[in-house]
Order: sequence, then C-alpha cells, then structure tokens
Amino acid sequence: MFDRLDDLVKRYEELMKLISSPDAAMDPQRFQKLMKDQADLAPIVDTYREYRQACEDEAASLQILEEEKDEEMREMAKEELSDARERTERLAGELKILLLPKDPNDERNVIVEIRAGAGGDEAALFAAELYRMYIHYADSRGWKSEMVNLSENGLGGFKEVDFMIRGKGAYSRLRYESGVHRVQRVPVTESGGRIHTSTATVAIMPEAEEVDVRIDEKDIRIDVMRASGNGGQCVNTTDSAVRLTHFPTGIVIYSQTEKSQIQNRAKAFALLRSKLYDLELQKKQSEEAANRRSQIGTGDRSEKIRTYNFPQGRITDHRIKKTIYKIDQFMNGDLDEILDSLIAADQAEKLAQMNSESV
Repeated sequence: MFDRLDDLVKRYEELMKLISSPDAAMDPQRFQKLMKDQADLAPIVDTYREYRQACEDEAASLQILEEEKDEEMREMAKEELSDARERTERLAGELKILLLPKDPNDERNVIVEIRAGAGGDEAALFAAELYRMYIHYADSRGWKSEMVNLSENGLGGFKEVDFMIRGKGAYSRLRYESGVHRVQRVPVTESGGRIHTSTATVAIMPEAEEVDVRIDEKDIRIDVMRASGNGGQCVNTTDSAVRLTHFPTGIVIYSQTEKSQIQNRAKAFALLRSKLYDLELQKKQSEEAANRRSQIGTGDRSEKIRTYNFPQGRITDHRIKKTIYKIDQFMNGDLDEILDSLIAADQAEKLAQMNSESV
C-alpha cells in the first residue's frame, strides 16, 4: 500500500508542476484534466502526509521514553505516544478507504425514476412524498433538480415520475436509494383507521452522455402529440409532448413537462440514454455479484430496502439493519444519517473483500 502511496505523491507533485507551468493554460482541455487529476489525488496525498507526520511523532515519543529519565517528561512522552498511535491507526484506516477503487459514475448527475407499486392511490401518494423528499435533499446540498416526466393520479399522487438531479457527487450519494420502499400507515382514504402497507420503487441512474450510449435511429420511433394533464397555458394546444419507443428493449419514454417540443425531445433522449446505460451497468453488476457479495450499493431493484412506519415514527433500512426514529425529518430530506451508514457499510464490505483477495 505504501509503495503505491509514494507513487501517488510523486504523481501529485508532477501535476502541481505541470499546472503551474507558464504554458499550462494554453490548452484548456488538457489544463482542465490536470486540475481534475490533481483534485482527485489531493485528499489521498494530504491524508498520507498526516499519516507520515503521525509516524514521525510516534518514533520521537518512543525515543524520548528510551532516553529520558525525568518522570514528568516521560509522562508527557507517554501521552504524546498514545495520541500519535491513535492518529496513525485512524489515518491508516482512512487511507485504505481512499485507495478503494472509485465508481467512475460517482461524480455524475442522476436521473431518478419513482413508480407507485402495490397499494393503489396510497402507493401513488407515497411516491409523490418520496419525490418531495429527494427534492428537499437535493436543495439541502445545493443541487439542482429538473422534472422530466410526470404521471399523476388525480389525488395529488404520482403514478410515475422521472426527474434529473444535477450536482457534484449526486450519484455517489443517491446510488443506494435504488430498490423497493415500503410505507406502513393509515391512508387518508381509510375510514376505519387500519394500517395499510404500500410500496413504491426507486431507480437511481447516472446521467449518460452521448459518448456512453450510441442510439441507432432505426431502433427508435418518435411520436409527437399534445400534452395532457396539469401544465398551465399552451400545454394542451400544441404538439409539444414527445414519446420515444426503443424497439430492441421495449423502453418507452414520454416527456411533456416543457412547452417546447425540442426541449421535451432532448429530455426524452437524455432519459433513454440513461436507461440504456443503466441496463448495461446492472448487467455488469449482476455478473460481478456472482463473485462478490458487496451488494449494498448495487442491489437488485426488486429488493425491499427500506420501511417507513409512520405510526411508530420509524425508518428501517433492511440492508444494514439500521433504524432511526426521525421520520418527519427524513421525509423532509434529512437523509444523511442513513446514507452515511450505507456508505460506511459498503466501504467496510469492499475492504473485507479486498483483504480476503490479498490473502
């Protein structure tokens, strides 16, 4: 591990020299790549330098204990030795995590798809609440959100909703949300006060660029039509809605949130690219799952991942067996306690896998 870290420090120092050279900015594309590579290495290099300093402090304290006779000085050295050892142990753990292979999609924007599952109108109402939950979370992190497609049920619920979240690291945080979300509560339509169980499915897809997915025009049918539903002026008076049908996969995309057919077409193609890219990712992850069991971040989309129990004010994530009693805050977008635990558990599994492979 330390040979690799020494190599990364050398590479970091080379990048710093290249970035500061007089002709660096003459090629903007190369300069941008150099800056990105430097930013990616900076956390590792900074942590490694802290680790080496802690090791030096530990060695200095040991030397004082060997040579010093004064008891007061020895007690101070013992305290400094304990602190240095605690830092070296903590920083060594941080370095192992920083050296884990990164998902190349981590920094991408995401497209979120939420569909009402079992439970009729109550499932649609829950899907709408999940949508608002993710929008609040995006707002709390300074990310931008943009509607792509919406199908309502007439009672304020969403039968299906697709939306974009744009922000650095969006996929790295939200990737763990894919799966079946279950709600337990008394529906507003229930007169007898009985608790019902309903579900909604969430899919988190990294935004795909045109270079990631090539779509053959012969594989696509494009239909334009008048938009329907709530959309304000002009929504039902122009052929602005766009429907794409992808023959090889059977995927159908419908976009009507914009007044412009060109904008709806662009959104529809963006969603189709991301869906096709996501299918390839799922195929790859399924193949890897045959050999690896680190499935926290890439689990089966049909897996029940979380239960929202409103009478008890309880959120339970079944993958990590973690329960919190903050349902109001959670539904208002305070997701970090659960997401941080999922990330930590995923990293722990990957570390264990890496250690077992190195034995």
